[in-house]
Amino acid sequence: MSAQPVHDGGALIPRPEKTFPALRAALAQVAPSRLAEMTPERDTVFTMATQSNTFGPIAMFQLKWATVIEVERFPDVARRLHAAERAAQTLDKEDPKWQAAVDEIRGIMQAARAQVVDG
Repeated sequence: MSAQPVHDGGALIPRPEKTFPALRAALAQVAPSRLAEMTPERDTVFTMATQSNTFGPIAMFQLKWATVIEVERFPDVARRLHAAERAAQTLDKEDPKWQAAVDEIRGIMQAARAQVVDG
């Protein structure tokens, strides 16, 4: 398993803006099953931001979901990530394949985050 950078070729949808409506609409297209996770998290994050009087939690929420969407925009990358996640959850941590799966997850997520931040 090797982490290849996420690129613009073959994307299901264009990279969305990092606004909540744009992220929600994009997630509805590429991973609709995750909408049930996003909405309550958004509510929690907005409450935290209000209580702490800072936008930090909102910025982290936007980065997290933009990264998730960046992976899901590319079906091959998403399949690799999900396969690595399954392996990491089922393999024994002493198995070298477990570490390879963890490295794959880390590489995919770092590449996607870099695209979101720098892209």
